[in-house]
Amino acid sequence: MQPLATSRSRITSIDLLRGVIIVIMAIDHVRDFFTNARFDPTDLTQTTPGLFFTRWITHFCAPVFMFLAGTGAFLFGQKRSKAELSKFLLTRGLFLVLIEFTVSHFALHFNFRYDLILAMVIWALGMCMIFLSLLVKLPLKAILIISLLLILGHNALDGISPAALGGAGWLWNILHVPGFFPLGANRGLVIGYPLIPWIGVMGAGYAFGKYFQQNAEQRRKIFIRLGLLLTALFIIIRFINIYGDPQRWSPQSSSLYTFLSFLNTTKYPPSLSFLLMTLGPAIFALGLMERAKGPFTDFFTVYGKVPMFFFLTHFYLIHLLALITGVIQGYDASAFLNFVNNFPKDFGFGLGGVYAYWATVVLLLYFPCKWYGRLKAASRNPLLSYI
Repeated sequence: MQPLATSRSRITSIDLLRGVIIVIMAIDHVRDFFTNARFDPTDLTQTTPGLFFTRWITHFCAPVFMFLAGTGAFLFGQKRSKAELSKFLLTRGLFLVLIEFTVSHFALHFNFRYDLILAMVIWALGMCMIFLSLLVKLPLKAILIISLLLILGHNALDGISPAALGGAGWLWNILHVPGFFPLGANRGLVIGYPLIPWIGVMGAGYAFGKYFQQNAEQRRKIFIRLGLLLTALFIIIRFINIYGDPQRWSPQSSSLYTFLSFLNTTKYPPSLSFLLMTLGPAIFALGLMERAKGPFTDFFTVYGKVPMFFFLTHFYLIHLLALITGVIQGYDASAFLNFVNNFPKDFGFGLGGVYAYWATVVLLLYFPCKWYGRLKAASRNPLLSYI
């Protein structure tokens, strides 16, 4: 028997999964800045299998990041009162919302104009923590039921448009339908990550944290079975093609592209099929990682211990590398002091170049992440728990 997990001990499998996921996440962000393919990589009329899967593999990142944030909140609260946990989630949530519109915003734009304001994954993560700060006051079973209702049932609301709600339509953009809000001439706010069902994903992750009160071998078996069950549910629900995703799959010009259509589920907001497709294999992998050891584990846990630090710094590094590369290629530096959509249209590389820059970003951040991980472990400064 292994000792039960406590909030003071780090759980290697969680750090490992989080590290793998956040390194994978960087692929998509590097692709955004360095690709020469100026179209949606999931558009089956234009994409290639390599480009599609470069985008598809990163679909795992947001759900796993959100889910494990809930699990981390559960573990954090094991040595604290519900009031203390609620306060921490509220203040950290507000902090992350602030970070989205300041630190993260500048990393993406390299200017202070605020002509395009993006409410993306860090905003959603912060807002979900604010909601979770209220949910944690409920019994764990109630949190799970509410979370599952949001995950399983939200696609029944797909037919409701913001316009149908009149003056309250903006609220539906925040909750369920991505939207753009003009803020004057040439300015606007993009809600890229509506909160439903992300609140449910974090809440489900919080309830999932209870499994970590069992020993590693017991929870390993549970995770493998649960992961396989959720993956099988994805295949069944997606194959039936009636409910679970507003974007139906359809036969394509070849069996390969039909398979791509089957995998091409909706992320904004994440459909039931999307969440089953990503969280099922991730929970299965978490079970396998309960026994993980060795250099591979050591490498990825460096990132997994400080995922928010990696997230924020990697955008600065990617944007800086794009600026340097552009200047070397003869472009004016000012062309890169903008959001990536405004980069020169002929700037960029094929997938080989994208993956080369991705490996460079990951390796360059290894030692900074290792340093920050040691700093957090050695420090008692509560502010470090926010990043």
